[in-house]
Amino acid sequence: MSSICIRGGYCLNGEVDIQGAKNAALPIMAASLLNKGIVCLRRCPQISDVRHMCRLLEQMGVRIETDGDRLILDTKEIDPIEISAPDAGKMRSSVLLLGPLMGRKTEVLMPYPGGCTIGARPVNWHIEALQKMNVQVSMREEGIYCRTKGIKGAKIVLSYPSVGVTENVILAAVLAEGSTEIINAAMEPEIEDLCRFLIAAGARINGIGTNRIVITGVEQLHDVQYTIMADRIVAGTYMTAVAAAGGQAVLKGVRVRHVQSVADVLAESGCGLIICEESIKIIAPSVLLGVKNIQTQPYPGFPTDMQSQMMACLCTAHGESSITENIFENRFKIVPELIRMGADISVSGSKALISGSAKLHGEAVAARDLRGGAALVAAGLAAEGTTIVQESEYIDRGYVDVCSDLRSLGACIDRRQ
Repeated sequence: MSSICIRGGYCLNGEVDIQGAKNAALPIMAASLLNKGIVCLRRCPQISDVRHMCRLLEQMGVRIETDGDRLILDTKEIDPIEISAPDAGKMRSSVLLLGPLMGRKTEVLMPYPGGCTIGARPVNWHIEALQKMNVQVSMREEGIYCRTKGIKGAKIVLSYPSVGVTENVILAAVLAEGSTEIINAAMEPEIEDLCRFLIAAGARINGIGTNRIVITGVEQLHDVQYTIMADRIVAGTYMTAVAAAGGQAVLKGVRVRHVQSVADVLAESGCGLIICEESIKIIAPSVLLGVKNIQTQPYPGFPTDMQSQMMACLCTAHGESSITENIFENRFKIVPELIRMGADISVSGSKALISGSAKLHGEAVAARDLRGGAALVAAGLAAEGTTIVQESEYIDRGYVDVCSDLRSLGACIDRRQ
């Protein structure tokens, strides 16, 4: 297993381009199955989750070419009757293949999805939605078996604005008979990006960016080229890294509305922010201030995917901070690792209290999930001495090259096998 070695005490300065968004690329790659032709994706991040998705698509007969961050998918001929369990089990987003496969084919056996163990994310919500769209589903030991005589539009009312379920319903509805209405849809920017990709390919979708989305089925899609949005979580991660380590940096390619809730918390902590149309400059203060009552919420609220990084950032802040995790119950797995580095954190239920002004010191710590691993890197930048983040393959699921990006800003960081 690989690890990341960070020597703390170096301020971050300069500019960095933000990679394409993991959480937009994966559903858009799944959406390519709806087109019997060629899809060209630009700014597609070359991360392990994308490589896993490529393997799943190739098993179905999709021909894939890569050129840097350009991905070309030929989906003319696919045969998805049975999908590999090992690859599907490596990431949660494999469940997003159900929607487009049911839109294009009549049956599929999908192994149960995997991914980071950050909490319960019920597959039954996906199944219940698809069943309303004329899909018969049976749960088997080897996975989820789905078959249909034709997807039909339906009114889907979500009890919770689940990103994955919203995406799966959209994907299933694109080639469906009639119209599909999603009530209480998730509003994350990555869903907007998925919808814009589909519209560029010929889909008919209204209500983009709202909690009511209407998809009118079409007979077919057409070939398309599309540029994936910048990754707002990578941008937020680097914003917290600059705040923790000190210095000032420009993050290029990101839209401020996508990271507004993170920017608001950092501004409250004393950071300066200069906003342009597609870039953000963050200026760390000499002393960070504690921020109370941070609450993770669905977009446009503070993202659960930024909770761990913000916690690491606030460990050295002056005064007390508090974070309440309302989305995933296992997002606090990073706490024991931060305490080993000298942080003063107590957890009661879904709430964490961070007593600031801690002097973090380098330790050998372990990434337990994707965002927690990135947070430990940020903590290492702020710590005295050397920090070793073990099991860094978790980080590779969402960051193209976190070491290279941070080195370009002046960090002393490298990867070890």
